[in-house]
Amino acid sequence: MIKISNLSKSYSRGAVKAVDNLNLHVRPGEIFGFLGPNGAGKTTTIKMMVGLLNPDEGIIIINGFDNQKDPIDAKRSIGYVPDSPVIYDRLTGLEYLDFMANVYQVPPDIKMQRINHFLDMFELVDAANDLIKSYSHGMKQKILLTGALIHNPALWIMDEPMVGLDPRSSHLLKELMREHCNRGNTVFFSTHILEVAERLCDRIGIIHKGKLIAIGTLEELRHGEHAGTLENIFLELTEQ
Repeated sequence: MIKISNLSKSYSRGAVKAVDNLNLHVRPGEIFGFLGPNGAGKTTTIKMMVGLLNPDEGIIIINGFDNQKDPIDAKRSIGYVPDSPVIYDRLTGLEYLDFMANVYQVPPDIKMQRINHFLDMFELVDAANDLIKSYSHGMKQKILLTGALIHNPALWIMDEPMVGLDPRSSHLLKELMREHCNRGNTVFFSTHILEVAERLCDRIGIIHKGKLIAIGTLEELRHGEHAGTLENIFLELTEQ
């Protein structure tokens, strides 16, 4: 689903190496957690994966498409949730979802079925005809999630998707992620909530100062010098 080779990105004319020669392979059917301290390179990596930033070097293959040579085909197969709910405030929730479904060419006969399904799931039915600028942060996050998943993409790429969600919605999202991967699809997400990553992820990658410093299942990460909870492993690795 995702193959990243020798990926690098610098800022300030090369003075700041945000991502440094990253190599990563995320397979179909797995939930992959991408962890790291603030400023480690998580969001920069994700923005390059979804085509919002151009890498200085390296190749990103998304569902078989080189996202620099075939950007439209790569983006069609992605559902992307950014790290903050930047959204069209002057549309109603329903107008926004209709717009997103049309962008992704969701057939009309199933468009409203999917919209209604997510509105009901996230308890947004009563707010669907209100302007998004009147929504709370959590409501904006839920409408953003719905817009990202409306076309049933094979690959979900999410940057801190649970921030702002109430416990029920967070639980539902985790269930959706597992169901999606059980059907042979893939979820790639970043999070600072280590307990969620520990319980949910099939594999975990830890990035620090732009470099991937650890990758594997939780059991694999516990081998060698490291043991205990994911929190303990994370702190040990990122403090070195």
